[in-house]
Amino acid sequence: MQWDLFCRVIDNFGDIGVCWRLAADLAGRGEAVRLWTDDAGALAWMAPQGAPGVQVCAWPADGADGAAVAEPGEVVIEAFGCALPPSFVAAMAARAAIARPPVWINLEYLSAEDYVERNHGLQSPQASGPGRGLAKWFFYPGFTDRTGGLLREPDLAQRQRDFAAQGRRAWLTAQGVAPAAGERCVSLFCYDNPALAALLDDLAQAPTLLLATPGPAARQVRALLGPQARRGALRALALPAFTQRDYDLLLWSCDLNLVRGEDSFVRAQWAGRPFLWQAYPQDDNAHAAKLAAFQQRLLAGAAPALGAAVTRAGLAWNSLLPGPAPGLLPAAPLWPAWRAQCAAWRDRLLALPDLTSRLQAFVAERR
Repeated sequence: MQWDLFCRVIDNFGDIGVCWRLAADLAGRGEAVRLWTDDAGALAWMAPQGAPGVQVCAWPADGADGAAVAEPGEVVIEAFGCALPPSFVAAMAARAAIARPPVWINLEYLSAEDYVERNHGLQSPQASGPGRGLAKWFFYPGFTDRTGGLLREPDLAQRQRDFAAQGRRAWLTAQGVAPAAGERCVSLFCYDNPALAALLDDLAQAPTLLLATPGPAARQVRALLGPQARRGALRALALPAFTQRDYDLLLWSCDLNLVRGEDSFVRAQWAGRPFLWQAYPQDDNAHAAKLAAFQQRLLAGAAPALGAAVTRAGLAWNSLLPGPAPGLLPAAPLWPAWRAQCAAWRDRLLALPDLTSRLQAFVAERR
């Protein structure tokens, strides 16, 4: 089928990152995809080779030829409530007058909160505007069988097995960032984060190689560590921009991953290694509820000491604790159990259908 996927880039790279992974995964399963975006710039380094079956299209100004003449596909996805061009919606309605209407889906943000299960799959009939008479469906990614699942390529598990057989050091060495003997390896991808100073102090207590991604992470590390990029037993390196596939390999290679937003958050879970998530900061503190809901699921069944330490670390990393947060990371003796908990969580998620499979099934039921 022809899928039209609309994505507005609000800030950072999470929206286009998620949409590109979805577009490429759909195309890899035989679908034809048009990815409409108002800013495709990040794809130059995120996915420089493109993907067979994916056509990247400039977001059409309403009324411009691109919107007026584009024949809507069988499926139209409005990612993260980005609001489709009215003329494209009108074309969807015109198609519905003579043939089966497109399946119109609003792909929502990922959350572990309870409302996701309640709202997933709900229908919203359009009673006014250019889409009058059409229906929009709400599709929520999530962590349970009653949600839309998580993005995961069909070959992910096999690629991880192949990578493990090769060994992480070989890949890191090829990137010129191999840790020295005895160094733990930590990746850093974050927004501006006042808790970073406390994290660096923690990491400096044991031999550590910190790999900072371009942007806020590398900039803050440089400001806090100075030109030598060292503190105690910690040394830091600035990474180049990685493709999505190479970023996955980075996460698989590290002993601890600091991630942010949505795309890297999901990929850290597939890595099955200890991670801390910086939720997108919101003025109304809504990210606190998102973090709490996720940590409750992740740490279910964990030993009390591990659960308390990881919960506190997540709160501190998101600046949700009162006052400074010395000793941000869990103590070293807890790290083996932390890794086991993350690996078990990954395995539970691997047992569930992935988002693309669920999305295809959802569409098939409505056509």
